[in-house]
Amino acid sequence: MPNRVNDAIQAHYSRPEIGGVILAALEKAGKDSSRLTLEDLAPIDEFHIRGRAATLELARAAGLDASKRVLDVGSGVGGTSRCLAKEFGCRVTGIDLTDEYCRAAAMLSAKVGLTDLVDYRRGDATALPFADGEFDVVWTEHAAMNIPDKPRLYKEMHRVLKPGGTLAVYDVLAGPSGPVLFPRAVGAHAGYEFPRAAG
Repeated sequence: MPNRVNDAIQAHYSRPEIGGVILAALEKAGKDSSRLTLEDLAPIDEFHIRGRAATLELARAAGLDASKRVLDVGSGVGGTSRCLAKEFGCRVTGIDLTDEYCRAAAMLSAKVGLTDLVDYRRGDATALPFADGEFDVVWTEHAAMNIPDKPRLYKEMHRVLKPGGTLAVYDVLAGPSGPVLFPRAVGAHAGYEFPRAAG
C-alpha cells in the first residue's frame, strides 16, 4: 500500500523541469530571474491553505529562531523552508518524495541567496534518512494528510526530533474518507486559486 501511494504522489506532482517552468512563468510575469526575491516566489511558494500567514503563525508558536535546526517534511519546491530560513534565520532541511521538487527547491533557494541556510533531500517521510535526535523542530504543512501510515510517519518524526523538541503541524486532520485526490487541500492565497484535482 505505501508504495502505491508513493507512486501516486510522485505521478501527480512530478513535472519535467518544474524549475524551468517556474522561472519561465516568473519571467513572463515581468520578474528578473537573476534577481529573485521571496516575494517574487510567493504565488508558487506555499501551496497550503492561508499561505505565508499560516507559516509565520506556526513558526512563532513553535519558537523558531536562528539557533534551531528544522526538518521540513513534504517540502515541495521549498517555499516554507525558504520562508523559515529568511524570517527566522534557522537552518532548514527539506525532504520530499519527488526528485524534481527537490531539484527545483534547491535551484530557487540559490536564486534568492539562501543556500547557506537550506538544503533538500529526496526521501520517504515514513523512513526518514536522518539520525535519531537530529532536529530541534520537525515541521509539516499539508503533507501528512497525503500519508496513510500515520503511526509510522509520527514515529519517524519523533525519532529524528531532539528530546524536548517541537513537532509543528499545519494540516487537514479530519474529513470524509475515500480515494486520495491530489492536491488534498483546496485553498487560495495571494489571489491565486488552487482547484481540486480530478480523480
